[in-house]
Amino acid sequence: MRRKLMQFQQMHRQVLLLATAQAMFQTVSVLVMTVGGLAGGLVAASPSLATAPIAAMFLGTATATVPASMWMARTGRRPGFVLGALLGTTGGLTAALGVWLGSLAVLSLGTFLVGTYQAFAQFYRFAAGEVADETFRPRAISLVLGGGVVAALAGPVLAHLGQSLFSTQYVGSFLLLSVVSVIAASLLLGLRVSPPPRAEEGVGAGRPWGAIVSQPTYLVALFGAATGYGIMILAMTATPIAMVHHHHELGAASTVIQLHVLGMFLPSFFTGSLIARFGVLRVMLAGVALFAGHVLMTLTGTGFSSFAGALVMLGVGWNFLYIGGTTLLTTTYNVAEKGRAQATNDLIIFAVGLACSLSAAALLQVFGWQMLNTLLLPWLGLAALALLWLAYTQRARVMTAPAE
Repeated sequence: MRRKLMQFQQMHRQVLLLATAQAMFQTVSVLVMTVGGLAGGLVAASPSLATAPIAAMFLGTATATVPASMWMARTGRRPGFVLGALLGTTGGLTAALGVWLGSLAVLSLGTFLVGTYQAFAQFYRFAAGEVADETFRPRAISLVLGGGVVAALAGPVLAHLGQSLFSTQYVGSFLLLSVVSVIAASLLLGLRVSPPPRAEEGVGAGRPWGAIVSQPTYLVALFGAATGYGIMILAMTATPIAMVHHHHELGAASTVIQLHVLGMFLPSFFTGSLIARFGVLRVMLAGVALFAGHVLMTLTGTGFSSFAGALVMLGVGWNFLYIGGTTLLTTTYNVAEKGRAQATNDLIIFAVGLACSLSAAALLQVFGWQMLNTLLLPWLGLAALALLWLAYTQRARVMTAPAE
């Protein structure tokens, strides 16, 4: 009994550690999203290149996701997570140097390295599932993502605080990013996740990659999470531009983005409980419905309340789809297969996010804010159909299974 209590306490300590690390990583990410374009505008030769540092961050994540996952599958979570945070530290220092030198290339190299930090940190949620037992797993994943609530508040504050620390704007912001990253690296030294299995222990290599990713449940989980991430990035990136176009001040746009980030992470404190009670597919369907609500809210007008209401619904919808997709994905692979399964999932999700972030401004210019969002409805319809189909096949399988 005492041993079980100690295991229970250790499990919760590890989840708390991962949630704290998540808060720090998301603070770094939100900080880059807040000042990356502004710093880029100071050093870029053309205004059209101002968002290059933000795009470089997403490129770094997409590039490093597979190597990060495969390396951690061999060496373990702790070395990978510490290395990722140290890459973030290096990235912050490099970005600060780029701003000080007035070099867009050096600034973008720095944010690229921050993106590699994000590639490692995206696996915090999977590590939460690995340290938790089956009953606590959905709550563990959602609680770790809940660390982003801190980032919604701390990221913009640190960005603003560092803005004028030095004579060159934003150098201090990126230096503060480095400080947060090195604190995260120190914290992660205390992580304890079971080491990856060794061949001599009787654990095989698992199924071939194709057999893993071709599972219907895997594909639906991936499509659901990619839908949530892609649509969220597309709308979030376009929102400040659309608000300025419709004569809102930058301060109002920042407030809407902050409300959106809170909408993304505040529900994490109860999403796991909702999944445990109603099932993961129902929660993901609720996420699709909230995304549809976001689209409808954009059609009510271009006032502050319309933007704010739409972006809050967008954030909560992302939370349900992303946590739900992650939880569903964990049911499709075993320990020996997790490196390939998770890497493929996150690589595709971030590739979709990169494409959406790069195309947001152009699509907004061509279609306008309301039509851009309306065009998302067929994508949402496909996601809903995929989830309903999987629910139907799972129910049919249970009904036709022979009684024991």
